[in-house]
Amino acid sequence: MNSQTLHILNGDATLPGFIDCGIEGDTLIWRETLSEGPVANTLDAGFWKMRAQWISNTYNASEQEYFNWEATELAKINEPYDEINLWFEFDLFCQVNLLGVMQMLNQQTDLSERAVHLICPDTVPGVDNFRGLGQLSGGQLETLFDDRIQLTDYDFKLAAEAWQLYIAGDAENLKTWLITNSFWGSLHALKPAMEAHVKRLEVNAAGYNYIEQTLLEIYNSGITSRPAIYEAFWKDNSIYGMGDKQIDIYLDKLGL
Repeated sequence: MNSQTLHILNGDATLPGFIDCGIEGDTLIWRETLSEGPVANTLDAGFWKMRAQWISNTYNASEQEYFNWEATELAKINEPYDEINLWFEFDLFCQVNLLGVMQMLNQQTDLSERAVHLICPDTVPGVDNFRGLGQLSGGQLETLFDDRIQLTDYDFKLAAEAWQLYIAGDAENLKTWLITNSFWGSLHALKPAMEAHVKRLEVNAAGYNYIEQTLLEIYNSGITSRPAIYEAFWKDNSIYGMGDKQIDIYLDKLGL
């Protein structure tokens, strides 16, 4: 450990801007897609083995590379940092990853001995159609860092509830929780992301969820190449934060 501060970045795309901004601290690059595939309550060795197998099968990736990431990057969470900064985005993809990280921190570290901050913009001044931290310059990231929010015990309690509901996959229970919860603490992006997830859980009379139905409608409109389908989907559905590989999962299932 070279620093008292750890920055957990939401992906490799954020790293160049982060390096440019010169903020001190070690980095952990989060290379997981917890919004797709199997999940469980406890993020232990069995959880990561399950994830490695799913990612290997789904993305034709190397399980060994995954385990190398787990051993080198994820292991940093257990080191005695005084401060941890979570750099994540507003969309469902990032919010589920954020919930997973917060669950790990809750399970594996003493939160009373470290400060955990969140950097999670949904808009950035001067950036039209903001989609992610990877768009931003070092200066813009530094400004966001200066405005970071320290997470409270309530935020971690809320994240634990959301994680339980997410892994349960019951649309009605999740909707009830979203309606009855009146205070979202520092997790301002969680509610709209979970509302988007509800639309993935519910299916129409034909048996399709919102994403599947939307992709079918795009395809049936005459947009049939995958790059064009991606663009058409992203235009109105940035809340899902899905990249082409995630959309491919749905397209393959639909046979498109």
